[in-house]
Amino acid sequence: MVETPDKVAALMDATRALAAIGAPHALVGGVAVGVHSGVPRATADTDLAVLSTLDRSAVNRALVAAGLRLTGEFSHSVNFRHASGEPVQIVFDTGFDPMIQRAERLRVAGVEVPIVRKDDLIAMKERAAADPARRRSKALRDRADVELLRGDVPDPDEGW
Repeated sequence: MVETPDKVAALMDATRALAAIGAPHALVGGVAVGVHSGVPRATADTDLAVLSTLDRSAVNRALVAAGLRLTGEFSHSVNFRHASGEPVQIVFDTGFDPMIQRAERLRVAGVEVPIVRKDDLIAMKERAAADPARRRSKALRDRADVELLRGDVPDPDEGW
């Protein structure tokens, strides 16, 4: 039987590795949407933004040393796979740098995890949704995330 990827373990291991090298970073993406909206959100990976000026090779080495496997490098991101199978994406984007500096702290399983503020996450999602090169299904998900973050949260007792 295949085990379910462990988002919490992946987040903890990546956060510890980044903190150990003094890398400013923050949780972004679908996991951050779930935390801020209070509604768990299906997402394929765990996304962390790191300061864009960091040495990518140092970040890569730290994550590999923490047990994550490098699976791909792209112009603005590096992809890893946690030992549990959870995909982890590390984003290097100058647009996120001020948001990383303003990140709030959240305690998860005894580890302090920086997470972008809700207003910054909304701005990120609006920017992504407006990108004409973005795949339509992702842009629609980004728009739905903005609505969740603004409070359009489903009532578990409401009907269709």
